[in-house]
Amino acid sequence: MSTGRKRHNSQTYYGLFNDSYPPIIDGVTLTVENYIKWLSALGKTPCMVTPHNPLQYKSGVKIHRYFSLPIASRHPYRYGYPLADPLIWHRMRTTPFRLVHSHCPFSSGRLAVYAAKKQRIPLIGTFHSKYRDDLEHSFKRLPWMTDLIMGRILDFFNACDHVWIPQSKVEETVREYGFKGELTVVENGNDFADMIKGDVAAHRKSARERLKIAPERLSLLFVGQHIREKGVFTIIEALADLRDTTDFCMHFIGTGYAEKEMRRLVEKYGIKERVRFLGTENRRSVLSDYYAAADLFLFPSPYDNAPLVVREAAAMGTPSVLLRGSTAAEIIRDQNNGFLIDSDPREMASLIRTLACNREKMAETGINARKSIVRSWRDVVREVAERYDDILKTHDTEYHFPGTSF
Repeated sequence: MSTGRKRHNSQTYYGLFNDSYPPIIDGVTLTVENYIKWLSALGKTPCMVTPHNPLQYKSGVKIHRYFSLPIASRHPYRYGYPLADPLIWHRMRTTPFRLVHSHCPFSSGRLAVYAAKKQRIPLIGTFHSKYRDDLEHSFKRLPWMTDLIMGRILDFFNACDHVWIPQSKVEETVREYGFKGELTVVENGNDFADMIKGDVAAHRKSARERLKIAPERLSLLFVGQHIREKGVFTIIEALADLRDTTDFCMHFIGTGYAEKEMRRLVEKYGIKERVRFLGTENRRSVLSDYYAAADLFLFPSPYDNAPLVVREAAAMGTPSVLLRGSTAAEIIRDQNNGFLIDSDPREMASLIRTLACNREKMAETGINARKSIVRSWRDVVREVAERYDDILKTHDTEYHFPGTSF
């Protein structure tokens, strides 16, 4: 217990830590962005800690960036190297955090552990991803590195005072990784939740008109990293199966290491005219139109824990096709608020072919998804803020003045 005086600073911060932040856009980044937005609205001032990115992004929030280098195989992601940046350690000691919440166990997570220990404040860690899958791809030629880094990931979560997961089924993965501590489910939200004010069907019709998608054409969508782990090749094989039987258009939104091979297969199968690769789409209003214009959101990923994209699609009235038994599929009741398949392109093609003849079933399932799995970020972060307050009330510590020696 510190013997120093308690802080009397008028300005303290809720530290949010993550290895990615805009202009990089992914599900965890969107989570952090919405924490920042809605915590600020609730009068809790956030401070973001994230690796440096040469592309400038103005967020209006206090940000501490630290030295980083690009990840060649996962553009536009970057490796953070805090050990090469002495200033960031000073900032972790002297920024008056009330608590720190890391959404990543890597470089930013290590900084969060350091800040929590030096300032004797609560540390929260959220388990967002199946980290082993990422590592096995990154270290194919150095498999021993996977176990080494997985050990460090476990060390990070063991250092946390509180560990949160976005869905209850994620516990299976956390336990598989060896974590034995207590877990708390805190769901993800959706910034599209309140976008449709009137009739859902009318909004979807308008979106199709804006994107020039013919009413009779089956519109299919994938949003996410273009990586093998997301099931993108299952989708392309299914599209090849549909080529001669179904009038469809397919939109892929995102980027990733597998994109070149995806494009090659699309050309090989003769479906190039019906498949569009749109790259990253950071304009949320445009992205929402693609969700709304889609009849089905295809996401056969065994990799994701609680993908925001499924909830985003649901907010726009679009049902998802997910893998049966996957962590992501926990929130789906087959044929009710979504559709479940095995990891089989032929089964996906068969389902799509059947649903193409039953538009009413797709629309009904989309409405059920909208009712059952959509929760606004405003509501989620209100819960987060209450949990922060409870944690601070029960955390037995005294706070230091910034600059106090430890």
